[in-house]
Amino acid sequence: MAVSPPTPRIPSLNALRAFEAAARLGGFAFAAEELGVTPGAVAAQVKSLEEEIGAALFVRSARGVALTPVGQRALPGFIDVFDRLAGVMHELRQDAAPHKV
Repeated sequence: MAVSPPTPRIPSLNALRAFEAAARLGGFAFAAEELGVTPGAVAAQVKSLEEEIGAALFVRSARGVALTPVGQRALPGFIDVFDRLAGVMHELRQDAAPHKV
């Protein structure tokens, strides 16, 4: 029987979600509003993600944030993943709901 390699550790789901929301919405404050946290919490999650991957995902300035090329490449995949998760959750809720005639 073949032994598969261990699954690579992924960053925190909160950090990934913070990146996706901030990138999609164009800022930490907008992401914070959507996620129900503070902008500082979003910034901290994004910073931890950047430290883990070893690359900046945003360029920060007094006018806000902008995606780096690395962030631009990553965003479509994260949008797709979170859209798929939302779809699965929708299906679970439908399956769990009592069926009415």
